[in-house]
Amino acid sequence: MTTAPLSLEHLIRPASKQSKTTPVLFMLHGYGSNEEDLFSFASELPDELCIISIRAPYALEPFGYAWYAINFDAEQGKWSDDEQAISSRDKIVKFINEACHAYRLDDSNITLLGFSQGTILSYAIALSYPEKIKNVIALSGYINENILKEGYTGKDHSTLQFYASHGQVDQVIPIAWAQRAPDFLKQLEIDCDYEEFPVGHGVAPQNFYSFRNWLVEQLAKQ
Repeated sequence: MTTAPLSLEHLIRPASKQSKTTPVLFMLHGYGSNEEDLFSFASELPDELCIISIRAPYALEPFGYAWYAINFDAEQGKWSDDEQAISSRDKIVKFINEACHAYRLDDSNITLLGFSQGTILSYAIALSYPEKIKNVIALSGYINENILKEGYTGKDHSTLQFYASHGQVDQVIPIAWAQRAPDFLKQLEIDCDYEEFPVGHGVAPQNFYSFRNWLVEQLAKQ
């Protein structure tokens, strides 16, 4: 399927059978990567899904893209540009609406799959706009409360389902940050399957098979 001219660059793998009830999975890559990275998983994911992998809006030199800047300061250490992150959060929501309309997808059956910075944005989108998202696969990331939409705690999050995982020797995002997610989600009455794997900042084969099985189970319930 040729990609439509939407507000963000993307790749698409159509579902095996296209209809107005076709579920869709949106992929959000990590810092410095691009839309081709997670898209390598597409051929191994359920064929009833339409899969759309999105390119982040901010270009990095010499190549790659980011959802927001990460700055390194001698005094403050590493810090994230939360204003850019909030802007990307809402750009993704706009794009999701565009894509569901353009490709005639079921906007009530949306899954987000993120890695690292893409996971941080996936958490922010789902928790800020729970009415838009059904499932989240959160790989090697954490919840940044500073980029959640004001008033999110007053929304109904009970229909969200999360799968989260992290590498036990992740040198980029401390595992302790990821471990806070299940309790945080529980306070919002959200179910979360959380797993750890003996790897660094990446996705081990057993991690892939685990989240794929989880996704298959969620699709079977719908």
